[in-house]
Amino acid sequence: MLGIKYIKFDAMTHVIHYVNGKIRKEGRGLAFFYFAPKSSIFAIPVGSNDIPFVFHESTADYQTVSIQGQITYKVADPKKLAELLDFSVDSRGNYKRNDAEKIPQRLSNEAQTATSNLIHSLKLQEAIRSAKRIEEAIMSGMQQSEAVNLLGIVPISVTIIAIKATPEMERALEAETREALQQKADQATYERRNFAVEQERTIKESELNTEIALEEKKKQIVEKQMETEVLTEENKRKIRELKMAADISLEDQKKKFLDIKLENDKKQADAKSYALEAALKPYQDMDWKKLMVLLQKGDQSKTHIAMAFHELAENANKINQLNISPDLLQTLLDK
Repeated sequence: MLGIKYIKFDAMTHVIHYVNGKIRKEGRGLAFFYFAPKSSIFAIPVGSNDIPFVFHESTADYQTVSIQGQITYKVADPKKLAELLDFSVDSRGNYKRNDAEKIPQRLSNEAQTATSNLIHSLKLQEAIRSAKRIEEAIMSGMQQSEAVNLLGIVPISVTIIAIKATPEMERALEAETREALQQKADQATYERRNFAVEQERTIKESELNTEIALEEKKKQIVEKQMETEVLTEENKRKIRELKMAADISLEDQKKKFLDIKLENDKKQADAKSYALEAALKPYQDMDWKKLMVLLQKGDQSKTHIAMAFHELAENANKINQLNISPDLLQTLLDK
């Protein structure tokens, strides 16, 4: 009807209505009538979008890896995006051109550039374990990209789903990993055995140390007993020495006593000898016969007979014959 049309958009679409090259209306979820011959309508989706990607890159050790992931973004400045890409729609709301398909490609290119810079500096084994680092590199690369900023697009998130090597290299890595795991298992077995041996050695050492301690205690006991015996013998020796000293002292006292007694006895004997000598001195020059007569007391017939026989013996050379009968001797003896 004379070129006047009606159009309506949802709330997730930012609409810009140009009339003769000037903005007449702008906003999200607009619905309005417009004069088609003089109007241009741009519809920019502002909701978040996901861009899947798969990159094939070469690592620092010249191995090929594939990086699979997803980028989530949203349009932060629809006017900037509308200035660079054609988001114009017809009267039915259909895009006249497919410029919206350029956004995923441009973002993928930026993501691949950031990924390449990182993967080229990593070796294979390190690269396939660097999902978080790749996510951070892609996010940082897009945030700092001038091309992305000119589009008015803001990346929301980057997710790395998988990082894989070639099938041959994966099999080699699996074999290497299996070997490494087997080595770790062997090492663990060795460590367990070594630990068991170490524990056994520790137990043996503890037992030996216990035996050594017991032997040391026994040695100390024996040494203590020997010290006690030595002290006992030493005390006995001292007691014997004390006894010997006492005996010596006693013997010395006895010796002194005997010396004094002998001295006294000698003096007494000398006194008696002197007294006897003094008593016998008057009779020293007298004839023994006279002394015998003087000493006679009572019946001294036997004495006289003895003296007679003595006289006979002294003068035997003068006697020719002398007869003394047994009866006479018996008679004399009986008397």
